[in-house]
Amino acid sequence: MFRFFRKNKSIEIVSPVTGKIIPIEEVPDQVFSEKMIGDGLAIDPKEGRVLSPIDGEVVTIFPTNHAIGLVSKEGLEILIHIGIDTVELNGVGFTRIIEKDSKVKKGDLLVEFDIDLIKEKGKSPITPVIISNMDKVENIDKIDSGETVGGETVIFTIELA
Repeated sequence: MFRFFRKNKSIEIVSPVTGKIIPIEEVPDQVFSEKMIGDGLAIDPKEGRVLSPIDGEVVTIFPTNHAIGLVSKEGLEILIHIGIDTVELNGVGFTRIIEKDSKVKKGDLLVEFDIDLIKEKGKSPITPVIISNMDKVENIDKIDSGETVGGETVIFTIELA
């Protein structure tokens, strides 16, 4: 009856990368698989483009361009980490498209990366997508298998606390 008094809000987050979903527990890096940073999933990318999964703001871009932090207008923090141990590539194979503090919409291009080069250098292109402030999350519904289309496939439906 008084639904507008409800404080919980639902947010849909789309896939930032086109590829195959991998459960976060199967990511070959303990920081992600043990959810030390937060909960989420990973994507084995089919193309080297990272798109914004939300309407929000870019709050962090690592100098090596391998990871980007976003915050939604509702305050939800999302980390997109392109590849495993790719910080060791010192930015080789990564091209930043957007700058820190930029406002973004779902589907905006953020970073381009070279999947083949990442593999040639002995690294994995598997890309974790993490909700890093789980204290703001009442419930997270995530897909745990299948294919995604960057900027289109909803990978999380989150109810905020």
